[in-house]
Amino acid sequence: MSEYQKPLSAEEYDINFSALKPLMSDTEAAMESARCLFCYDAPCVHACPTGIDIPLFIRQINSKNDTAAAKTIYESNVFGYACGKVCPTEELCEGACVYNHSDVKPIEIGRLQSFASQKSIANNKKHFHPLAPVGKKVAVVGAGPAGIACAAELRLHGISVDIFEAKENPSGLTVHGVAPYKISNEEVLAEMSYLENQYGFNIHYNTLINTHAEIKRLEAEYDTIFLGIGLWKSSELSLPGEELERVIGAIEFIEQLRSDKHHTNISGKVIVLGGGNTAMDVASECCRMGVDEVVLAYRRSRQEMGAYGFEYDLARAAGMRSIFNVMPLELIGDHAVSAVRFITTKTENGKVVPVPGTEFTDFCDWVIKATGQSRQDSLLDLIGIARNKAGNIITDENFQTSNARYYAAGDAVSGGQEVVNAVADGKKAAKAIILNLRQS
Repeated sequence: MSEYQKPLSAEEYDINFSALKPLMSDTEAAMESARCLFCYDAPCVHACPTGIDIPLFIRQINSKNDTAAAKTIYESNVFGYACGKVCPTEELCEGACVYNHSDVKPIEIGRLQSFASQKSIANNKKHFHPLAPVGKKVAVVGAGPAGIACAAELRLHGISVDIFEAKENPSGLTVHGVAPYKISNEEVLAEMSYLENQYGFNIHYNTLINTHAEIKRLEAEYDTIFLGIGLWKSSELSLPGEELERVIGAIEFIEQLRSDKHHTNISGKVIVLGGGNTAMDVASECCRMGVDEVVLAYRRSRQEMGAYGFEYDLARAAGMRSIFNVMPLELIGDHAVSAVRFITTKTENGKVVPVPGTEFTDFCDWVIKATGQSRQDSLLDLIGIARNKAGNIITDENFQTSNARYYAAGDAVSGGQEVVNAVADGKKAAKAIILNLRQS
């Protein structure tokens, strides 16, 4: 059973979805920063994909120089505030903190990072000044973490950048696919506005690049094109009954929840299919919406699940129930889904194998598919970009694709990682683009 009551107002919704990592006060930041040992080998830095100088910015916070701390953060990670909120710090920087070896609570690096970053955002503090124009233009397709990070680095070197975003807001899954108790839309958009003013790139919203003519126009007008298109939408299961009402993809559900909030239509019993971090987010969100029952169904064992342990524990604490080693065979219902037919599984030589004669039916009111996201294959086919067997864009060590005019980074290349990974790779790709443009 859910640990939450259904929110009937914006106030009740905000209580149910209160921030997991609330902003620190000045006093809290001073006390927490004072705990840092400023390790000479800084394992926290090595654990951060963007390589932020964490001991330095914490020391700057402790000396009450929040502006310098924010600059240190943004020099490495343009999503400084967002990553402080949404990063799995328990697995990355905080997970590497030496205090873990002494059974002492690690430094709350993520919250300190957001604390300093928010100060600069609120005061529109200018940290960086792009160089004078060098006469080069780059088109960035996708205003997610990889695209924004790439654009910011390019602008610092005097390269003009236009970003083409299919949706009405920037920041990719940070706005459309991250659980609202991790970061709100208002927080994300405030940082994006800050970055636009800071770096001076242009974003063209509601501009989907998906035709041959549009691609040719970009190739004619820009020296290089960067693809930060991410993953598109929830993958199809290819199961009978998948077209029924009240069957929805995880990304689509999260996007609707972040938009409609307490007006989101979800109730009764929900079955969440999947075992990754997104599945945990969806299950926890359904519990916070006060549904009667949330069941996570995963085709492998608990030990084989891809989700971080702390994400699983968070969903369980919210009221989620789990069943493992089960695989859906069919979604049942007349117009709307009313049940899922499963079969028990086992793992043999790393593969999921159904156990004959173990079929059963579990009744429900909703099914949420959290089994991965699909790619924008039609766009990649038009451009003629090579992909691997998993469908991910193939790039070389410089993030250049098989079509030399195009570079790419982010989830469309990695297959799906954290926001911080996309930021790190977007910046690296920009450096490669800059070097290439200088030589051309």
